[in-house]
Amino acid sequence: MEFKFAHNNFNVLDLERSIAFYKEALGLCEVRRITPEDGSFIIVFLGDGITPHCLELTWLRDWKRPYELGDNEFHLALQVDDMEAAHKKHKEMDCICFENEKMGIYFIHDPDNYWIEIIPTR
Repeated sequence: MEFKFAHNNFNVLDLERSIAFYKEALGLCEVRRITPEDGSFIIVFLGDGITPHCLELTWLRDWKRPYELGDNEFHLALQVDDMEAAHKKHKEMDCICFENEKMGIYFIHDPDNYWIEIIPTR
């Protein structure tokens, strides 16, 4: 028996704002979209164009308040080949929420306050 990662899901309040953020901050692009006839939700899968792993963004029509993310350290992690350029871009976007210089990593947050760890390719 073999298991492979397929995707991770984040529920979002403003789907278009989130798609724009992930495109600008991380270069992720829409791969696939699911929209039921009743319009009760929209699911958009974003990919990096390199790996098969996707980020699934789910928008729920009837959800109106910010999501409670809790106290856990749930996050995504992405490797980047140019850490200095990535850090500069994210600093300009004002989305860096935590830096650990000792470990050589930092975190950015999206419009719904989900954290994304940025790590250098080693």
